[in-house]
Amino acid sequence: MKIVMLGAPGAGKGTQAKKIADAYGIPHISTGDIFRANIKAGTPLGKKAKEYMDKGGLVPDEVTIGMLLDRIHEADCEKGYVLDGFPRTIPQAESLTKALAAEGSRIDAAVDIEVPDENIVNRMGGRRACLSCGSTYHIVFAAPKQEGICDRCGSPLVLRDDDKPETVLKRLAVYHEQTQPLIDYYGSAGVLKEVDGTQAMEKVFADIKAVL
Repeated sequence: MKIVMLGAPGAGKGTQAKKIADAYGIPHISTGDIFRANIKAGTPLGKKAKEYMDKGGLVPDEVTIGMLLDRIHEADCEKGYVLDGFPRTIPQAESLTKALAAEGSRIDAAVDIEVPDENIVNRMGGRRACLSCGSTYHIVFAAPKQEGICDRCGSPLVLRDDDKPETVLKRLAVYHEQTQPLIDYYGSAGVLKEVDGTQAMEKVFADIKAVL
């Protein structure tokens, strides 16, 4: 089963993608992980991506698509995969559709986790991150045992700039402009599955399993 995760930043895509991957025995593929793996391995595409990232620019679609296609041709993707964070725009979705069609394949389901903007601002404002080991917490939904301290390594937890309300609102504006049209795109393709993301995490996952 080939699945694309849709939804605004903070809607819970990553969490649900991991749960889907575990339940169906398929890999959870995020573009961030692909970038890091290619840069670390020093692949030609990784070197190209690093050039753009070092200058603070966006990695061009053809480079991202190239890395993604390499990844989904690995042996662990034989039964399918969950894409998290890609595609982000209509041109990326069209490139992916074209590349899969050339192999006689296609996306089976695009799962859209729907959460209103105000919920997302509140939700992300409660996130805390450990800059030392990368662990993440939420002051309401997944609080650390000791306030402000990482359970895993004991370092202080911070509210990242990305999660501050003013930044979240900017990210949501970009999402509505660039990424939300994907909902119409996959709706037209007949593979869109919409789920209410304001519910408890396990209920959201149960609903995703039901639509899949």
